This record gives sequence, structure tokens and C-alpha cells, in this order.
Amino acid sequence: MAYNTSKELRNDVIYSVFVRNYSEEGTFDAVRRDLPRIRALGTDIIWLMPIHPCGVKNRKGSLGSPYAIRDYRAVNPEFGTAEDFRHLVDAIHDNGMKCIIDVVYNHTSPDSVLAKEHPEYFYHKPDGSFGNRIGDWWDVIDLDYSCHDLWKYQIDTLKMWAGEYQVDGFRCDVAPLVPVAFWKAAREAVEEVHPGCIWLAETVEPEFISFNRSHGIPCASDSEIFQAFDISYAYDIHGIFYDYLTGSKRLKEYADAVNLQECIYPDNYDKLRFLENHDQLRAAYMIRDTKALRSWTAFQYFQKGTVLIYNGQERCADHTPGLFDRDTISWKGEDITPLLQRLYRIRKEDLSADCSICLHAEDREILVGIRTENADRPAGETGKRAIGIFSLRGETGLLFVKPYEIPDGVYTNLIDDTKVEVSMGRISVSGEPVIFTV
Repeated sequence: MAYNTSKELRNDVIYSVFVRNYSEEGTFDAVRRDLPRIRALGTDIIWLMPIHPCGVKNRKGSLGSPYAIRDYRAVNPEFGTAEDFRHLVDAIHDNGMKCIIDVVYNHTSPDSVLAKEHPEYFYHKPDGSFGNRIGDWWDVIDLDYSCHDLWKYQIDTLKMWAGEYQVDGFRCDVAPLVPVAFWKAAREAVEEVHPGCIWLAETVEPEFISFNRSHGIPCASDSEIFQAFDISYAYDIHGIFYDYLTGSKRLKEYADAVNLQECIYPDNYDKLRFLENHDQLRAAYMIRDTKALRSWTAFQYFQKGTVLIYNGQERCADHTPGLFDRDTISWKGEDITPLLQRLYRIRKEDLSADCSICLHAEDREILVGIRTENADRPAGETGKRAIGIFSLRGETGLLFVKPYEIPDGVYTNLIDDTKVEVSMGRISVSGEPVIFTV
């Protein structure tokens, strides 16, 4: 783990914005006008998906992928001017939030500024032409970090955004495909111009790591990435989450995978907890039962790690916007803003960021989570605990909780202020999510 990563970052919420499809206008200014609403959801950090111009050569769709970047040091004119972007960052700060931007440093568009001015910065195929090592990414060409002049250019670019534009951090696309040594150097250099910048790594699935390594392509593990980054994606377990939803894995397998994270990563590890993002299906598309969706959402906030909300999730949008064309988010779905606001307050007021967590899979697809505050205390004493009970299929029934040492009594469900009784070591489950402290 980055030595100076604060555990408090675990209790923050990131809101991801794809400017192009966020509004009918698709501009920085449209996002700026909506910042009070985003903040009111319970948002600490806004992550803007790539703000740079897209390439034209080999373009996917009518507008191109935001991850096929033409110029790292410019803004996409579709979204507005550099001054418009500066106003947006200032407004984010004025609304009490931080701003991080996407960094796509593994590749560029084939017609990028760097490809024209510095072809020596790129990977070349045996015939000498540009290329990429991931077949279906045919709209991009790979950079080659064995060229150390590239390091200086890329780090200077990060310093520009963090210094001149006061961006507060970076979400780094497919970070494991770029050398960890580069990220460590970049973090150290950016710290000089903007202390406390946030570094979020899009780490990758275990299968993708294995595939790349088997083809001679270096690819860092999550443990390696934590040397330079504050937060990494939870793609190490996301496949199991998806397999559970589709019925090919049991709930216990998912719980075991989450529990394993507690002992294989550094003490101050921080995983990004999400139900959806721009590369995945919408949660409301995968989880059709409304009770179950509320339980999964509550569990997302209960987990140990920074929460990610993808724009539109608060309105239960079930269509994943395309990346290559105008595909504006539908804001007409069920509004779960009150739930997100209450869950945000619970994270900030009732859940210690410095804690241990353990999940237990129970019958009837019920997940029980126990967060225990980490603190010096006499041997045999248990620290403050938060209990979460999540009926992931919306089922009801009587749950035996005596093994979790929850004393009999009446507790308050922090989600909706209803009373929850534990009697003779049992609790009645209504199908709605429950969080209370002991």
C-alpha cells in the first residue's frame, strides 16, 4: 500500500460522471449546474471519465471511445473549453468535493499528438508499425515504457493537471499494464505540486492478469499495484459476484472471496466497492427485485472500502450507456436518493474506517456482515461493532444470530429508524436491509 494512504479514504463516496452522456448538452457546464444535487447524494469525490479529445483514426462508433485519447494535454471540445473545465473543477471544490480525472496511460489513439511527434514512445510490431497487444482494442496503439523520455512527458502532464488545474487525483485506466515503478515515480512527483492527490487504480480480473502474463505481457497484481495507489478496483472478486447473480456460484463462495481480501492485502488496503461502472452491466438490469436491489445497495455502503456510484445509479437506470456514441442517461427510473443519503450518513457517523470485516453466508440467500472497530483494548473485550443483514433475494424468515454474539435486545435499524429485536438469539428478517450497532 502507498505508505501515506489514509484509512479514512475508505469511508468516502466517489461519483463517476461520463460528461458526454450525463446530459442532453453533454458539456462541462451541464455537469457544473448539477453539482449541488450530486453533493446532496452524499458525494466526496467526483471522478470525471476522460475529458480529453478522442482520436479519429480507427474510431469506434460515431464519436469514438473516450479511452482512445488524441491529446493528453487538451480537453475535448465537445465538452467545452479548457476554461470551462477549470470552472467545473472550481465549482466542485466550492461544493465541498474533490475532483479526479481519468488517466489512460497504456495507449493512445493512432492519430495522437504523441504518435506524430514521438513515435519512439510506442510499441512497434515486428514490421515496425504501431500496434497494440490486446486484440479487441483495435482503436488504440500501445505506449512503451522502456523509453524513459516517455516517463518525463507523462509525469509532466500529470503535474500540469494537478498544479495548473488543481485536479485532486487520478483514476488510472488498466493501471497494471503500466510499470508500477512509473506509477511510484509519478505519485512522488505529483505530490510536490499537489500534496494529498488521490490515486485510484483500475486493476484487472485474475483471468486478465494470467492471460497477459501467458502472452509475455507484463501485468501487475493488485498487491503490486498497492505500492503506488490508494484505492484499487475490486475486480479480483467481481467475477464471483456476477457468477452468484447468474446462479453459477454460491453465496458462500462470494463471502469467502471478500473475507480473503482481509488477509492478503496491506493493513490500510482500500478496495473500490461498486455494483456497476461504465464497463459493467447496470445493477438495476442485473437485479430486478426491488428489495434485493436495496439490500445490495446497502451492502455496497456497508462494505470496507471506498464506494463508487456510477451516474444514473441513483435513479435505478438499467441501460448501460454506450461509450462510442451519444447515449444520454435516462433519469426517469426509481429515485433511491433518500436511501443513498441515509447510507452515506451511516458510513460517516456509525462505521469506523479503521475496522475488520467478516461476512457470513446464511440460508435463504442472506448475508450477515460484522464490522469490528480496530482499537487497543483489554484482551477478551470486543470493540464497537456494526451488524449488517442483507437479504439478497428479498426473502423473509427467522435468522439465528447467536453465533455472532449479538445480545438479545431491541436495536434501531440505522437505514430507516425501525426497531429490530433480537430474542433468544434470533432475529426476524423482513427482506429489507438492516444495519445496527452493538
